[in-house]
Amino acid sequence: MSLDLQPSTTPGAKVIQLKSGVWRLEIPPGAAGRYRLAQLDDYRRVSRRAFPWHAPLTLSVKARASDKNIPGTWGFGLWNDPFGMALLQGGGVRFPVLPNAAWFFFAAPPNYLSLRDDLPGQGALAATFQSPAWPSWTFLPAIPFTPLLLIRPLMRWMRRQMQKVVKQEAVDLAIDPTEWHAYRLEWHLNRVIFYIDEKAALEATAVPGGPLGVVIWVDNQYAALPPDGGLGYGTLPNPQPAWIEIEDLALNQIGAA
Repeated sequence: MSLDLQPSTTPGAKVIQLKSGVWRLEIPPGAAGRYRLAQLDDYRRVSRRAFPWHAPLTLSVKARASDKNIPGTWGFGLWNDPFGMALLQGGGVRFPVLPNAAWFFFAAPPNYLSLRDDLPGQGALAATFQSPAWPSWTFLPAIPFTPLLLIRPLMRWMRRQMQKVVKQEAVDLAIDPTEWHAYRLEWHLNRVIFYIDEKAALEATAVPGGPLGVVIWVDNQYAALPPDGGLGYGTLPNPQPAWIEIEDLALNQIGAA
């Protein structure tokens, strides 16, 4: 199966093909309070059960970024769009589910995207999430109680419960992301192996369940689920344009001819 990546941008953002096989994703400068996104993906207009990718496969790409700490997040890999972001990007309605993902993820403070206290929640990361495939309708009765999660003791309790359901692994990457690096992940049935410049960075046994879609993005969003229960979510100012460049993107089913 070939990649069929489609661009998605908010006003002023750009997805530009600089030359064959080389892309720049860029968001404009701006203040906090407005979401800015540049993204490539291959799943936006299909249901989750029609996402195109299953293990075993290999995803590889070369990439660099405009800054070591782009305000917000950026990265690339595979996920199940658990938060239903497709609707905000011009796709169809997709209700939230638990996360399944394997990706290289870069998150500036105040992001803190870890359910476990012993794993990094910000910075340059290789990470996986493995969750049961509970249907989205099972979460609908909880929606009226969502504001209660702003109560820190309750959020700490919820975080502990989620640790029992969502398996997670992550490692800090000791790299300068403004320089070109070769990134590769191998998604096997029983493990996910991450490589940076052909050196193994993480072998995770928390393996996401498929099907998953490819996502490459840069945005100015943050989300924080820190150990103290101080739930946070919003957008950050980026005084300068923020961009990532990618080249030599390839995705191959392992064992395929």
